Order: sequence, then structure tokens, then C-alpha cells
Amino acid sequence: MRTGIANLPLHGHHCPRWLFDRMVRLSAAIVEGVVEEFGPRELLRRMSDPFWFQALGCVVGFDWHSSGLTTVLCGAIKQGMVQRQRDLGVFFAGGKAMTSRKTPLEIETYTEKYGLPDHVSELQYASRMAAKVDSAAVQDGYQIYHHFFIFTGDGSWAVVQQGMNRDNGWARRYHWLSDNISDYVEEPHAAVCGNRGRDVLNMVSRESRAARDVSVFLARERPEKTVTELKKIAAQPAEKLLQLPGAHPVPQAGRIEKTLRRLYDLSPLNFESLLATEGVGPATIRAFALVGEVVYGVRASYSDPARYSFAHGGKDGHPYPVDRKVYDRSINMLETAIRRARTGNRDKLDALRRLASLEKGLAVPKIIRGDR
Repeated sequence: MRTGIANLPLHGHHCPRWLFDRMVRLSAAIVEGVVEEFGPRELLRRMSDPFWFQALGCVVGFDWHSSGLTTVLCGAIKQGMVQRQRDLGVFFAGGKAMTSRKTPLEIETYTEKYGLPDHVSELQYASRMAAKVDSAAVQDGYQIYHHFFIFTGDGSWAVVQQGMNRDNGWARRYHWLSDNISDYVEEPHAAVCGNRGRDVLNMVSRESRAARDVSVFLARERPEKTVTELKKIAAQPAEKLLQLPGAHPVPQAGRIEKTLRRLYDLSPLNFESLLATEGVGPATIRAFALVGEVVYGVRASYSDPARYSFAHGGKDGHPYPVDRKVYDRSINMLETAIRRARTGNRDKLDALRRLASLEKGLAVPKIIRGDR
């Protein structure tokens, strides 16, 4: 798992129209340049890299310290690639709030519209499981409100999603990459960006393997048994409840009994199929974790899975205001380089590559506030 701190305060979401229009053009030009040079799967890899993603957001002019970087950047990329994604072979679905719920339909629509190989069911499942893991199996206090799904014709995919903590007003970003996943429910993330919290129920940690096994066992037991144990736990004196894992509230047995009965009827074979079951959410997973520890002595992990360059300034003037002329020159240069590359003239793209190689060998001076 890639690691890095990028805790994001929930402010600065408003983006002036003139800046967003330029973000659309510049982000699309950069994305197109990456795909033209390295292929669609390299774009997936870079989008799943929190450092590259954060840098891209800063390059196109968003503030590094705002959670809006995620939502606005993804929206700009999606809008900018509407007419280009078919030619490039990489497709963009989902987004913020209600738009995220359109992801399964957009996957199906793109596949039919562009005649892509039929990976619809696998891609839809990947989208659903990424959201399910970060909303139910990782209980860190952040509610998912943004889900951006990128995929290619061969069925490869990446996810950038973000959650909000209503109590402290901060956001957390989750990155996924299909090439990295051997198991949806054990260490599946490419990265989780945010400050570490305490008492985070992490059922996809390697250390939670036994707890996942116990959860499957409990799901195949008669629901009355789990309900009875939950009621016993809830009835314990307060001083004993304080010792329960993670100090999470005990789920109300009556509210999850219907889900327990559905699981009993389905008899899931493993934790992934348990988690994928409709109706299984944070309360059900937490109930299994509590009963697993209290009754069977199997403790789940409570370790938080959480583990970035301005080129044109930031929209709020940090570290300096956006220079529209410089911004427009950057867009025109990239768009011209891509157009020429398509006709066989790669001088500009080759020059950019040489510049990037040269830059890697130089010591980058520390930027002092106010410097440009």
C-alpha cells in the first residue's frame, strides 16, 4: 500500500467558471498525453497513485488543502474526455453524490455504445465492492459521497472515492487499482489518504482474517443465536461496554435480524460474498465483529488503513493567484503537442519527456511563500 498524509478539510469547493473551463481543457490534455505515450492502463495506475493524483489537481489549479480537489478534478476529467474516451480506450463513470449512483448504468452504456468487450458484470461488481468495503468493512467515520470509476476495454479499472466525516469536517480519499487486487476483502487499497484515526474497525486488514472467518461462521448460524448474543452485550453495564472493541455502539439486534435471516438463507461461503449481500452494511459487520470477540475471543483489527506542487497557483490564491495567460499557454502547448504527435511530429512531446528526465536529476529548491 502506498502511504502518505493528505487529510483534506471540507472547504474551498466553489470553483469559478473561467477556471473550471481551463481545468477541463488542461486535465484532458494531460490525460490524453499520458494515454498517448504510455497507454490506458498506465493512466489507471497513475490515478490510483495518491501523489500523482494530488499533483495533477494542483497543476490544474486547485488548492492542495481542499477536499474539493478530488471532486472538481474528477468532474473536469470526465467532462473533458467525453469526446475523446472512445479513441483513447479509457472511460470515466460516476462522480459526486447522486452521480455516483449512475456508475453501473454508465459502465453498461459505454460498453454498448462503443462496442467494448463484455466485462460489464465484473466492472459493476468491482465498483460496488470498492464502495461497500469503504463504507461497511472499513468503519473510520467517513461516509462515502464521491465515487469515480475509470476502466479500459480489457476490463482493467481504478477507483478514486472520497468520504466525509460530519463530526470534524474533514475528508478522506480512497484509491483502488485492479492490477493490485488479489482479494477484495484483504488489503485491497492502492492507498488511503488521511490522518490516522483511533479505534477504526478495519475488517479488510490482514490481522482481521480470523474475525472475517468468524463472521462467515456466524452468518451461517441461526439468526437467533447472534441476536441473543447482541442483546446480552447491549445489556452489559456501562463499565464493561467501555471495553468493547473500538468503543463502537452496539447495533440494535432487532434492526439487523432481517439481514441476518437473509444471510442464513444464502449461507455465504466467504467474507466477500457476505459483504456483497444486499442489506449488509456497517451495523451488520460491526455486530459480527462484536459477537466474534465477546463469544469466540477473536478480535478484529482496529488499525486505521490510512497511510503532495503548484504550477499555476491555486483558485483561492494559495500559494499564489492563478495566472490566466500562463495557464492558457500550458493548455495550448499540450494540445498542440498531442495534435502534432498524431501526425507523426513528436518534437514537442519528446522535448517534454527530455525536460521531465532532466528535472529528475536536479535538486528542486524549496518554494518560499510568495515566490513564483
